[in-house]
Amino acid sequence: MSRSRAQDDDFQRFMTARWPSLLRTAYLLTGSHHDAEDLAQNAFARAYVKWDRVRHSDDMAAYVRRIMVHAHADRFRRRAVREWFTARLPETPVADQTARVDSRDAIVDALGRLPVRQRSAVVLCYFEDMSHAQVAAALGVRTSTVRSQITRALARLREDGVLTSLARHPSPPPPTLRPVPQKGAVR
Repeated sequence: MSRSRAQDDDFQRFMTARWPSLLRTAYLLTGSHHDAEDLAQNAFARAYVKWDRVRHSDDMAAYVRRIMVHAHADRFRRRAVREWFTARLPETPVADQTARVDSRDAIVDALGRLPVRQRSAVVLCYFEDMSHAQVAAALGVRTSTVRSQITRALARLREDGVLTSLARHPSPPPPTLRPVPQKGAVR
């Protein structure tokens, strides 16, 4: 099947516009920047193959997000070797962001302990700010299933001692730094 230049340009514009959001969702699903980039690229590659179908769907972003969630679930089905991450990060000469990094890591770790379906529902609902109906469409399930997955996930997250301690001892606000003006930046 040959594609027209207009279809390729249409896909390019869509991919450029949706990349940041899809990458953020992929990171929240995987917990790793490298895996998130691979997952987002995989989702766009699969979407490109099915571009005519994606383009004519009611919600193109939801269609691609659904491809990504399914690709993420497939990774766990095929994964034979587990990766072991270290908690040790290299030192960098920046302002101390330890508390923010620790709380972000604790949240990502807590999300990582959830089953894939519950994690997907929570990430899409609370981090992507999608309604239950939109999450249901993205996951290909009923709205009642999304509500029950979120309810179970939130119960598990509440039982998590790390998240409870974060709620009691929130990280301090980041230091106030003057942003460097960028060309074309809106203030």
